[in-house]
Amino acid sequence: MPHLPNAVLWSIPAFVLLAVVEMASYRFHPDDDAEGYAAKDAATSVTMGLGSLVFDLVWKIPIVAIYAAIYELTPLHVPVLWWTLPLMLLAQDFFYYWSHRGHHVIRILWACHVVHHSSRNFNFTTALRQPWTTWTVWPFYVPMIALGVHPAAVAFCSSVNLVYQFWIHTERIGTLPRPIEFVFNTPSHHRVHHASQGGYLDRNFGGILIVWDRLFGSFVPEIERPVYGLTKNIDTYNPLRVATHEYAAIARDIAAARGWRERAGRVFRGPGWQPGPVPEGGLATETGPATEIGPATETGPATETGPATETGPATEPGSPPEAGPREPVGESVR
Repeated sequence: MPHLPNAVLWSIPAFVLLAVVEMASYRFHPDDDAEGYAAKDAATSVTMGLGSLVFDLVWKIPIVAIYAAIYELTPLHVPVLWWTLPLMLLAQDFFYYWSHRGHHVIRILWACHVVHHSSRNFNFTTALRQPWTTWTVWPFYVPMIALGVHPAAVAFCSSVNLVYQFWIHTERIGTLPRPIEFVFNTPSHHRVHHASQGGYLDRNFGGILIVWDRLFGSFVPEIERPVYGLTKNIDTYNPLRVATHEYAAIARDIAAARGWRERAGRVFRGPGWQPGPVPEGGLATETGPATEIGPATETGPATETGPATETGPATEPGSPPEAGPREPVGESVR
């Protein structure tokens, strides 16, 4: 088994130092156009991060067992060498993109990931606001294991990806030189991802690289200042509620559902999916599937093709996004 470090654990001192420096920068050089820090919000984010380390150890037990079984069954084995490791990092970043995108458009997966988007601030402590239910992530990396990448190497690549994303959670860095902005995920790109405006929703899913978003039509540049948080914020600093509020909303929606089709939609459709009205003597009709993410131009974020709803991300390029967050149509928040 390759002996690779956990990049997240090794980086914790740097996380703390950079967060302190960023806090000090807001104190000595305030910025009226940035959200900065709020004590309760930052404390909740740090608590969520510490809790995720504990819960990840719990989820790791069955996941490692599954990965190990797949690795033993595959005839392929990729050695960890100086030239294979960058290829593994590239592959992991590719599958991270699809995992991240999936966690935005499938509600039961969103229930895990919504934790990371629940802060109305955007700073280095926001990067630490991690979910406690990451059992939904592991299936996306099964192809890497099946192709012969050792589970320890996948875990190492995932930790490197997570460490990279720490520094892009800041408003203190503007845009970087164009070649960097074109290839890599940057603070500017990630601010769009955390925004709640309609034209910014469900965009810029990349981890280390932004090229996947450019290739698969989910990229939008930062045009106007983002409004952070959810389209309907949860107004709580209770870590347990932050970690579980969307699961509770799903449970309520399932209990109130009018049939199995609606129950399945509440779990596996988009976070804002709603069933249609029930016709006389018939089953509920659907309002329509969530729209697919379409291509966006680099001159402005995509806008929506119809009235603002939570049924899916924006599809067509056009004018800048809405000035403020939208209200969801049901229990789910985005």
